[in-house]
Amino acid sequence: MDQPYGHTPDLFASEQRVLPNATAVLVLGILSIVFCFICGIVALAMASSDMRQYAGQPHLYSEASYSQLRAGRICAIIGLCIWAALALFYLVVFAFAFSFASFQH
Repeated sequence: MDQPYGHTPDLFASEQRVLPNATAVLVLGILSIVFCFICGIVALAMASSDMRQYAGQPHLYSEASYSQLRAGRICAIIGLCIWAALALFYLVVFAFAFSFASFQH
């Protein structure tokens, strides 16, 4: 096994791992924007456990996987906000339609 000139192997360096649910959180976060709010709730629950893992031992996990986790969490929050706004909009529309229909009689 040849080492490049000037390169000394670091015996104490360990390869950083990927956070276990980072990709799943990102996918669920994007799906929460497009399809349903349930994906956002699941993504936030998964993200919170991975964020605790990263906060406890950040040297074990790669920064790229943490960035992916944060992006998925942000997408999940945006998705939940969109779905909450839509639910509120439909609630107002139905309340207005119901009150308007009751005044017709």
